[in-house]
Amino acid sequence: MMTLVIGNRNYSSWSLRAWLVLRHSGLEFETVRLALDTSEFRENIATFSDAGKVPVLVDGDLTVWDSMAIAEYMAERVPGLWPVKSSDRALARAVSAEMHSGFATIRQILPMNCRAIGRNVPLSNELAREITRIDRIWSECLSRQSGAGCLFGEWSIADAMFAPVVFRFNSYNIQLSELSHRYVQQQMEDKYMQEWLKASKEEAETIENEEVGLSL
Repeated sequence: MMTLVIGNRNYSSWSLRAWLVLRHSGLEFETVRLALDTSEFRENIATFSDAGKVPVLVDGDLTVWDSMAIAEYMAERVPGLWPVKSSDRALARAVSAEMHSGFATIRQILPMNCRAIGRNVPLSNELAREITRIDRIWSECLSRQSGAGCLFGEWSIADAMFAPVVFRFNSYNIQLSELSHRYVQQQMEDKYMQEWLKASKEEAETIENEEVGLSL
């Protein structure tokens, strides 16, 4: 069985991407969570990968790190994780690559916090520019699919790459176009997004209980 090593569900956006791809693959895997920002993390992650970051996928003798690499590995094993149509597949890879390497201001100013609701931050020019760019990506992809709930009709790796942004925009009440707003709502209702959210809440309760136990 494959093993996916992740960080805290509430904060680890890259872990969420890889986990969603594996859940949608339909293949069995076990999840190992390593608490981020702890003295034990560096030692624990080193047992899985010298890269020192989550997520990490262990499949027998093979170790794959980086969310995009994990997604591509799974796409070679399971048909349908990328769009079937070649033009859609090319576009899906392009927008996924842009998400993978860009949007630094969104990452910095709007950190992922799945459990948070109703947060507000001032919109700098650069933050507004990046939000507008994502809104345009989503709207253009969705308009090609006649308003389908996923960016390319059926769920794909592109939706996984933007899933943390869905959580971010939901948490920070970001104003979007009608198509993009509907996309956020539909993705938030996705069963695997809800499964991740539920686990993040349970994770918080576990950490709180551990902290209380340590203080007694």
